[in-house]
Amino acid sequence: MEPISKTTATVEMEEFTYDNVIVRNFAIASIVFGIVGMLVGVLIAFQLAFPALNFDISYTTFGRLRPLHTNAVIFAFVGNGFFMGLYYSAPRILRTPMWSPLLSQINFWGWQLIIVAAAITLPLGLTTGKEYAELEWPIDIAIALVWVAGLVNLIMTMVKRRVQHIYAAIWFYLASFVTVAMLHVVNSVELPISLTKSYSWYAGVQDALVQWWYGHNAVAFFLTTPYLGLMYYFLPKASNRPIYSYRLSIVHFWSLIFLYIWAGPHHLLYTSLPDWAQSLGVVFSIMLIAPSWGGMINGLFTLRGAWDKVREDIVLKFMVVAVTAYGMATFEGPMLSLKNVNAIAHYTDWIVAHVHVGALGWNGFMTFAIMYWLFPRIYGRPLFSQKLANFHFWIGTLGIIFYAVPMYWAGWTQSSMWKEFTEEGFLKYPNFLETVTQLVPFYVLRGFGGTLYLVGFLVGAYNLMMTALNGKLIRTETARSASLASIWNPPANEYWHSRIFERKPVLLTVIALVAVIIGGVIELVPTFMVESNVPTIESVKPYTPLELHGRDIYVREGCYTCHSQMIRPFRSETERYGEYSKAGEFVYDHPFQWGSKRTGPDLHRVGAKYPDSWHFNHMEDPTSMSPGSIMPKYPWLLEDELDLSTTSAKISAMQTLGVPYEEGYEEKATADAQEQAKQIAENLKKDGIKAKSDREIIALIAYLQRMGTDIKAAQ
Repeated sequence: MEPISKTTATVEMEEFTYDNVIVRNFAIASIVFGIVGMLVGVLIAFQLAFPALNFDISYTTFGRLRPLHTNAVIFAFVGNGFFMGLYYSAPRILRTPMWSPLLSQINFWGWQLIIVAAAITLPLGLTTGKEYAELEWPIDIAIALVWVAGLVNLIMTMVKRRVQHIYAAIWFYLASFVTVAMLHVVNSVELPISLTKSYSWYAGVQDALVQWWYGHNAVAFFLTTPYLGLMYYFLPKASNRPIYSYRLSIVHFWSLIFLYIWAGPHHLLYTSLPDWAQSLGVVFSIMLIAPSWGGMINGLFTLRGAWDKVREDIVLKFMVVAVTAYGMATFEGPMLSLKNVNAIAHYTDWIVAHVHVGALGWNGFMTFAIMYWLFPRIYGRPLFSQKLANFHFWIGTLGIIFYAVPMYWAGWTQSSMWKEFTEEGFLKYPNFLETVTQLVPFYVLRGFGGTLYLVGFLVGAYNLMMTALNGKLIRTETARSASLASIWNPPANEYWHSRIFERKPVLLTVIALVAVIIGGVIELVPTFMVESNVPTIESVKPYTPLELHGRDIYVREGCYTCHSQMIRPFRSETERYGEYSKAGEFVYDHPFQWGSKRTGPDLHRVGAKYPDSWHFNHMEDPTSMSPGSIMPKYPWLLEDELDLSTTSAKISAMQTLGVPYEEGYEEKATADAQEQAKQIAENLKKDGIKAKSDREIIALIAYLQRMGTDIKAAQ
């Protein structure tokens, strides 16, 4: 068809419909799972102040519920919120229905089944032990398939569009889909030994780098870029003003997705990661300030001249706080990546405060802003109550403040106490527990802040429910637009970005993928290919079969959520814990266990520090060994029988992963495990403890007594 000139009198219009049912479904799922995730969050917040709330039940301990909380909030609440906004905005931006209703349904139902699977498996202790990627391999495969279904649906909708140019919101949606798919697949390479158990393909330093390349960018491309896309659509809609700067959106998009992917190593400063990788992470993290604040400025400046409306409009109130929280979090993140700041903040509650400013402020408030804008439109009636919406806004804001401020204070208190020395040169607080008991009031305040936020969430959910019940869902909306072929008429002075990328969705997809691949390749490949990046230590030997079982129990119980296994080269840490950690000590750790938070002490050198009986009593009742401890009890470990039937499969898996067990060792590994277990039971008997050698506690003791002892043999 020949291009239609501007003077053409008539253009044939095509009629089509937008599907609001899928939007409604994702909105309901986001609300329901958000309530569940935040209820769990409030519970685990109070568990740190009142250990009795662990209920002495395996399924309800902090270590098992904390991954449930993070997965529910990130992937269930925020994930469904993103899909809600995507399935409403993308068809309207592109002036065409989503390409495949079937893929839309697969995206919805598949995602909900994944969430339910996570809610079942994580409390059961079925976990890979990798932060934000704890789900086992069958669920990982499902995530990849469902995510790619959404990606294909979006790309094909772009191809079938009825507009010449692809608006900025779609760029961010597309980059999110492409990058998360890449991150998830690379990080989730696992070797299964059963339907419910697998080992990370990577080990030690390499596993840590891959994990935080994924972990940081899961925050970037799941919690940030999708919501920036939503901001670019819904903020102009809610304010009835065009986005402040088209050119700024271009700079914001390309610089953000290119720079973000490099920043992961800033989670591993002062660890055993090679210095060059740490330095790359720092440099690119600092550079991230510019594009991040470019996005914030583009959002807030869109409201120039509309501040009177902001005072009255509940949607804009939520959006202003959300964008401001985004700016705060994306300034603080680069600052925390500076080595001198990171030395103070890492492993403390400061990081918890930082993360929750972003999650509660940016993601939480933006999600409800969009819902408050959407529901009246898809249900054909005004919002049920402006007063309730305003109550939600103010109590939610107070909740964020009451959550974040105590956690910042707790973080600074922790770090100060950890590092303080007396005038004589000794640690002022050599007993780690002294630094924990000081934080209990802050944990109570944090729980109170979370409760306020949850109350606001429940009020908002009620307001939206009543809006829906008093209206009627407009299941489809009819629209009319000319076909792309009939309006194809590029202007002579078309901007380069529009000409090169916005007309070519496949090219846009490919270039976005290339932009995010570059940083990943440059950081990951040398760590795997250059042997000097992970020097070996001759004295470091593979775990015995019983120690391997004990390590799996340690991972299952989520001990890594409160304990690190990484002694950094600071005098305060080597005085407290022992020799700093070396890269070669972790070559047989699948997955690594360096941790990201110290609610309890670092455990890397705990081996041989205490007798077996100490660990037995400590797991039965932590306060018996450490009065005032906030650690939960683990009585089931003393009662549950250790399953040795998987020993051979575990050893075989380790051999496949390169762990140098002798050929055929898997055949006698069970006998060796039983022999070592009997010896530990004998040690306990000498201290007056009668324990059967076939209990899980025996395997855990074996692992704890092994930690960090190989390096001592070399000294």
